[in-house]
Amino acid sequence: MNFRWLNALLWGNSVALAWMWGLGLFFSVQMTFMFGLQGLLLFAVPNAFGLMMFGFLTQIVAKRHAGGQESLAIFFDRFSKPFRLILYLYQVLAITLTVFALTKYLFGPLELVSGPMTGLYLCMVVFVVLAAGCLFGEEFGIQRIKFGHGMLGTILVACVAVVLFNLNPLVPANLSWDAVAPAAWRGPDLFGYAIPLLVGLLVGPWLDLQHWQRAIQIHRENTSIRASYFFGGTLFFLLLLFHGCLAAWVMNKGGVETYGKNGLDGFRYAHEMIVQYIDRLDAGSQGLLPAAYYSFLGICALTTLDSGYVALKWFLGVNLGKSQNLLVGMLPKRLLDSPIPTFLVVAAVTLLGLWARLELEYFMVFFASFFVGYASLAIARCFVPNSQQPLPQIRMFSLASISLVIFAFGYCTGANLLLILGSMLPLVYVIWLVFSTDLLRVVTERAGEVLDAASEIPGIRAIAKTATAVTGSHVVAPQPQDVHALSGHFEGRWFVYSLIATYADTNSVGNVYFGMYGMFVGKTRELFFNTVMPDFDLKTTSFFILTRSFEHKFVRESREFDTITVKIKVSDFNRKFCTLEHQIFGSANELLGKGKQSLLFVSSKDYSLLDIPPEIYTAFIPYV
Repeated sequence: MNFRWLNALLWGNSVALAWMWGLGLFFSVQMTFMFGLQGLLLFAVPNAFGLMMFGFLTQIVAKRHAGGQESLAIFFDRFSKPFRLILYLYQVLAITLTVFALTKYLFGPLELVSGPMTGLYLCMVVFVVLAAGCLFGEEFGIQRIKFGHGMLGTILVACVAVVLFNLNPLVPANLSWDAVAPAAWRGPDLFGYAIPLLVGLLVGPWLDLQHWQRAIQIHRENTSIRASYFFGGTLFFLLLLFHGCLAAWVMNKGGVETYGKNGLDGFRYAHEMIVQYIDRLDAGSQGLLPAAYYSFLGICALTTLDSGYVALKWFLGVNLGKSQNLLVGMLPKRLLDSPIPTFLVVAAVTLLGLWARLELEYFMVFFASFFVGYASLAIARCFVPNSQQPLPQIRMFSLASISLVIFAFGYCTGANLLLILGSMLPLVYVIWLVFSTDLLRVVTERAGEVLDAASEIPGIRAIAKTATAVTGSHVVAPQPQDVHALSGHFEGRWFVYSLIATYADTNSVGNVYFGMYGMFVGKTRELFFNTVMPDFDLKTTSFFILTRSFEHKFVRESREFDTITVKIKVSDFNRKFCTLEHQIFGSANELLGKGKQSLLFVSSKDYSLLDIPPEIYTAFIPYV
């Protein structure tokens, strides 16, 4: 038990450090500059609470799904598929924001190099920062990253102690609760920030690959996700409070107008005020303060970058390295698995942002508007059964883009209502999407019940038979929902078939023989084909369906008279090949195994390889 608590503390430290990215580092300073202590708390409280809620809810998800210590990994593999591009973009933008903020607000104000060499200097800084993230990511990996972050966390505590010792007392006596610099800021007021911060920060962790990977690893280590994220959220809150109060102390020392500069939009930004204050101190009075504070910033950025590297390597390896796409298959696997190309994109975007004189807030607008709808839908798909419908990608992207433009326009003009609308519009749409789908499901179920009851009336039964005979259309009978339905049934996109294992399925030990699971999957696949393609005839068909590959991972054993439930669905397809995914469950709904198979299509005349026939597209697409 003591080891589990120690493990939870180590993971909590890693959670807090990984979440202290550019947003947590420098925006806490800006919020204090703009709105005083109330602004700092408005930013810090929902930020920390969002972390804690992620851990609390993912613990519930892990317990609700079968698979033991792999339950959360199995769930995420299925859950993440419709969000793959968004998860990737979210991670890329988070890393870009961190590198941009560290370069612009730490190395920029120091002006170590001036003149024509400034651009080359910033390029080298960006390269070194990203290279350090790659190095630490490769060195530790997800299994050992908590120990690496434990060492860095110890150094960070020492840096904080040095800062506190040199700037005693840290918290100024006249720390203002209200806005500190309303005249200097000249941008949107606190009311315009309140709703976007609450919405964006509470749902933000749900699209962060770093947190999903950590939660999965914590669960694998039989440690409480809830406790780890509670410790992490608490430590993260203390770090934000320290940095914000440090900014307030600096403002009371030097005055509001002393620090910061006007941006492209005319607003005054002061993210780098602490760096400016330390840099302007006399050499004799600086002591260890510059080394301690700059190390504090560097550790916070480094623990985000190495976590991002590890998370991207994991995510890309799963989603690209095993892809059946022909174009992807032409690229080297090591290139697909590596985050290096992504980090090069991050470097390019960072340098472009520095050249264009952008500010941290210009990157942040995505997290307060564009990603809100996707994150909200991700939470709904974890807990609301009727939200498991195919993701409306075009509608979601269109609405996210509209929300981004509305929010950006509201920010540049200082229109609070537009800021709120840009954040709330995706959230409202997701609520409508989930509950309208639920309403449609209820109406469909009730309509089916009414039609079933009406069909017992002789007159209506005769009319139905006549209509079928006249139209000649194929009418699919309602599939029974009993788990032992004779020909299987659909549950969402999954085709489900159940059977009872008997003596003929077992080996001499009494367990179901391993080879039988492949036969169970094969039988379910044939029933699936028969259901979606009832008119398929081997005598007249122009194509055959062949198995290109089959793989299965055994998780648990089953015995005689256990109820075996096989679920199969279409998971992916390209021009030539189709991939089916399957899962096998036991009597207690525990996962027995999972796998996938790849199908190809050949001519019935000469067995030459064909593109996927139109009949297959028509039959399979509704279940992709």
